[in-house]
Amino acid sequence: MILLDYINILIGYLFLIVGVLIGIAFLTLMERKVLGYIQIRKGPNKLGVLGLLQPFSDGLKLFSKEQIYLNYSNYLSYYFSPIISFILSLLLWLMIPYYFNLISFNLGILFFFCCTSLGVYTIMIAGWSSNSNYSLLGALRSVAQTISYEVSLSLILLSCVILIMDFNLMNFNYYQSLIWFIFLMVPLSICFISSSLAETNRTPFDFAEGESELVSGFNTEYSSGGFALIFLAEYSSILFMSLIFSIIYLGGYYLNLIFYLKLVFISFLFIWVRGTLPRYRYDKLMYLSWKVYLPVSLNYLLLFIGLKIFLFI
Repeated sequence: MILLDYINILIGYLFLIVGVLIGIAFLTLMERKVLGYIQIRKGPNKLGVLGLLQPFSDGLKLFSKEQIYLNYSNYLSYYFSPIISFILSLLLWLMIPYYFNLISFNLGILFFFCCTSLGVYTIMIAGWSSNSNYSLLGALRSVAQTISYEVSLSLILLSCVILIMDFNLMNFNYYQSLIWFIFLMVPLSICFISSSLAETNRTPFDFAEGESELVSGFNTEYSSGGFALIFLAEYSSILFMSLIFSIIYLGGYYLNLIFYLKLVFISFLFIWVRGTLPRYRYDKLMYLSWKVYLPVSLNYLLLFIGLKIFLFI
């Protein structure tokens, strides 16, 4: 019986991965369409009805391109870092608080911290093992940025954890039945959104792949499947951050259309910001992290701890 349960969980997780990959495909289509309309043009509209087959065409093109083998790269780490990055971004989806069949565990937020922290290493190794100055420079900037924003992101999530005194994402439903957390902590939710932008290397924090001053950042030497996997990992993280925001601040996890509309809106916000805001200067990015977000998140954390102690007394 236990074996059958494990097989059920495995099959459920495979379905989940397929769903996530299809979601990523259409997120790229939505991004290209939205950016097109922001720049007063159509976006992709030739392949299929309204360009619906465009993401699949892009995927086929990327994976069928010739793989470049670098003579001076550290080959194994160069080859496997995009794969590990992609696996880590999919592992995050294990912690979705489904009501049935899948893995739903009590320490979900700790698992999230572990996976996002490991993601930094894949970027660092990808940049270093290419043996290219551009890639190394992009990787160093990306690692410094990701580590900086992970600190404030962790503290923001800890504030929410202290509010409900549990690491399980399922419990956010119960505590938001009367009022959403976004109304209780507006500054924290805004900090969370922009820290998510920095964590997933999105504009205006895309120094990891700043095309205008670096060639392309840590993924310069990647082509074909390697580049596609880095790309997929990034978009998977965007969808997941949108999901986490919806669960923690917008009323918890419910299997209904409104929940998914909230998720799509937060993903749209990522794209909207990309089409609207210019890139930050690097020192201002670090200033924002250490001198704005860190004090705000620390103060909120102390406030919630104080409230908890006061209420328990």
